[in-house]
Amino acid sequence: MNDIKAQRITPYLFLFPAMLGLLLFKLYPVFKGLTDSLYAPAFLNASEAFVGLQNYTTLFTDPVFWNSLKITLLFNVFVNPIQVILAFMLALLLNAKLKHIGIFRGIHFVPVAVSVSTACILWNIMLSPEQGVVNSMLVGLGLEQQPFLTSSKQALASIIGISTWKGIGYWAIFFLAGLQEVSVSLYEASSMDGASRWQQFMQVTFPMMKRSITFVAVSVTVSNFLLFSPMYILTQGGPEHSTNVLMLESYNSAFLYSDSGRASAIVIILLLLTLSIVALQFKFLKAKH
Repeated sequence: MNDIKAQRITPYLFLFPAMLGLLLFKLYPVFKGLTDSLYAPAFLNASEAFVGLQNYTTLFTDPVFWNSLKITLLFNVFVNPIQVILAFMLALLLNAKLKHIGIFRGIHFVPVAVSVSTACILWNIMLSPEQGVVNSMLVGLGLEQQPFLTSSKQALASIIGISTWKGIGYWAIFFLAGLQEVSVSLYEASSMDGASRWQQFMQVTFPMMKRSITFVAVSVTVSNFLLFSPMYILTQGGPEHSTNVLMLESYNSAFLYSDSGRASAIVIILLLLTLSIVALQFKFLKAKH
C-alpha cells in the first residue's frame, strides 16, 4: 500500500520545483502587477492609496499612452511576420544539403550569441549619420546619407531591422528542427508521383511544419510585444516618441516618474492585448490544420 502511495506522490515531487518556479516568477508578478495597478504612488511619507480603476481611466485619456499603443501595434504588425518568414527561409537554407553547410549553421547563430546591449551599441555606431559604415557604403554607391535612428520617420524601421537581424537565427533553429522531422519517404513518394519542388513544398513541407509555425508565430508575438531594450538603448523612445512602445513607457513610469500604479496598469493592458492576439493566432492557425 505504501509503495502505491509513493508511486502516486513521486511525479508530483518532480513537478514541484517547476511549479514553484512558475508560481514565484510568472504568476505572482502578474498578481502583484494587477494589485499595484489599483493604487496611487506614495510620495514622501504618504502611503499608497487605493484608487481602484483610476489608473486605467487616466491612461485612456492620456495621448502619450495612445501613441505608445499605436507604436507597439505598428512595430509588431511589421516585425512579427518579417521575422517568421525570414526565419523559415533561413531554416530551409540551413536544411539544404550543401557543401560546408555546417560552417554556415555556426555563422548564422552569431547574432543570437551577441548580447542585446552589445548588438545595439554596434548598430548604433554602424548607423551613425556621419561616420557610420552603412552611410559610408551608401555614399560609395552614389546614394544619399540616411538619418536612420535620428529620424522620427526611420527610427522604428531601423529598430525593426536590428531586431530582425538579432532574432531570426534563433527562431530558425525551431524551424530547422521541424524540417528535420519530416520523413524523407514523403518526399520520395511525392517525387514518384511527379511532384515538382514547389509542389513538394506546398503539399509536404508546409503541412508538416504547421506545428512549428504555430509555436514560432506565437513565441515571436509574445517576445516582440514585451521588447523594449533596443528602444531604450538606441533611442530612449524618440525621436519625437516615434519608438516609445508600451513596455518602455511602463519602464519610464516606474523608474523615472516613480508611478508604479501607472506602470503596472500599462503592463496589465499589454498583457491582455498580447493574450488576445495570441488567442486569435491559435484560433486562426488551428483552423488551418
